[in-house]
Amino acid sequence: MIRQGGKPDVPSVLIALLMAGPVVAGLAGTALPAFGYLPVLGFETFSLQPFQALFAEPGLATSAWISFSTGLVASVLSLAIVLVFMAGWYGTRTFGRVSRFLSPILSIPHAAAAIGLAFLIAPSGFFVRLLSPWMTGWDRPPDLLILNDPDGFAMTLGLVAKEVPFLFLMTLAAMNRPHLGAYFKAGATLGYGRMATFFLIILPQIYPLVRLPMLAVIAYATSVVDVAEILGPTTPRPLAPQLIVWMNDPDLSMRLMASAGALLQLTISALAITFYLVLEKFAGIAFKSSALTGKRFRQDRNGQIASLLPMLLILVLMALSTGLLVLWSVAKSWWFPAAFPQVLSIDRAVNAVLMAGPALSATLTLALLSGVFATASTLWLLEARGFRKKRDSKKLKMLIFLPLLLPQIGFLFGLQMLFLATGLGGTLTSVLLSHLIFVFPYAFLALSDPWNRLDPRYEKAAASLGISRSMIFWKIQLPLLLRPVLVTLAVCIAISVGQYLPTLMIGGGRIETVTTESVALASGGNRQYAALYGLLQLLVPLAGFTLVALIPNLVHRNRSALQMRG
Repeated sequence: MIRQGGKPDVPSVLIALLMAGPVVAGLAGTALPAFGYLPVLGFETFSLQPFQALFAEPGLATSAWISFSTGLVASVLSLAIVLVFMAGWYGTRTFGRVSRFLSPILSIPHAAAAIGLAFLIAPSGFFVRLLSPWMTGWDRPPDLLILNDPDGFAMTLGLVAKEVPFLFLMTLAAMNRPHLGAYFKAGATLGYGRMATFFLIILPQIYPLVRLPMLAVIAYATSVVDVAEILGPTTPRPLAPQLIVWMNDPDLSMRLMASAGALLQLTISALAITFYLVLEKFAGIAFKSSALTGKRFRQDRNGQIASLLPMLLILVLMALSTGLLVLWSVAKSWWFPAAFPQVLSIDRAVNAVLMAGPALSATLTLALLSGVFATASTLWLLEARGFRKKRDSKKLKMLIFLPLLLPQIGFLFGLQMLFLATGLGGTLTSVLLSHLIFVFPYAFLALSDPWNRLDPRYEKAAASLGISRSMIFWKIQLPLLLRPVLVTLAVCIAISVGQYLPTLMIGGGRIETVTTESVALASGGNRQYAALYGLLQLLVPLAGFTLVALIPNLVHRNRSALQMRG
């Protein structure tokens, strides 16, 4: 991270410290208590007692297995859905239509999506209501364990519904390269089917760009807390939410066991990633063997249709879930088995919004500040560094994405203790800093590709006219990147709004946001308030993306007129 001439590359150093510093400090702050050392609570000698207590906990093996299996299955299934859809439909009108509907789903926070999905598939949910009593004969909710099932099927479904849009957009960005159409034509000329051409020719080229987001998805899915609290098993819980219970136990010695559990969570996520990488190797061997057989797989129409169905199912599930959030937020009376509310009223909704004022204010403040700072820092890094020209770009990228490749709970325990020791625990500043750790990688991911695709001739032409570097940025590069910059800002806002665990742990319960409140309400019995807070979670990112669509049109509204005069 040193410029040519020996001068320090200040943006790279600061960004590396922002990303890696808290993670390393948090890991150290988690590891030391896991081995019995936490002087602030009077534990001043190292021991293995926290691990002994952890392994003696009933149901630990089941909790660990649920975290491993649901996270890995959801991640692999999500990637498979995305890849087969890409193989069957990329470049078609159907692909364009599905893409337009999938992109907004990315802005739906995980907790809001999980609440809406719970309203949909619960024993008293919308699906059962549509079929009752005329088809099922049920005049009361059936005694079926659909939500919080012990195998985590509902939790896996919720994770798939949210990770498919993310992996789709990452894969779509990787597909943004020349000659893809020519590859499909060449494959067809040689007699290969459309899907075979994708998997044998195109996928090996784009997959290296998809691997890192996929590993981040595995790390998240195996250690998720908010979705697990709403949809996951409860007897026992998956490991990550169980660690939160231990961390908040009045017996302070339980924090040592919780820290040991956090290291176990790190191990589980690492094992899931390792298992996936092994699976990846076997898949590569299988594809090579298939290519060597010479089979063309010409007849793949049935495969194309099958690849479309999971995408359509996810779109339908998310659309219905979002609609149910709206319905429940204004439902004054909605008794089973009625398919729609008997009485609608906005009175309670208005009162709930007024009550949610402080939480909504904190949410907006954190989202805007973290979004603006992350977007501006990314621009600073890309402009000051000439990122595409640096040999050590991969090292910096690894540092930037490090917080996404580790389970949040694995280092947030230690980071919480660090903030408490510095007097920042439970403050808006500490929560903002924790949000930035997770928001900045997405800002870099969203903005680096548009920046690298800027035509360098604009910069060279301006420099040859004697225009300063700062003026080139403000007058040429930034206007050209206005839409990608605004999209990045909107993505950052959406990511910040969805941050449940950093807000809960670093805020220490003192900083309430609509996300922390919605997860708490989802565990209660008041569906209307849970829906209202889930809807507020959704509306904040939606407002950001709406402004993204409007602002460039307003800024450049006279462009066509100028072109006509020219």
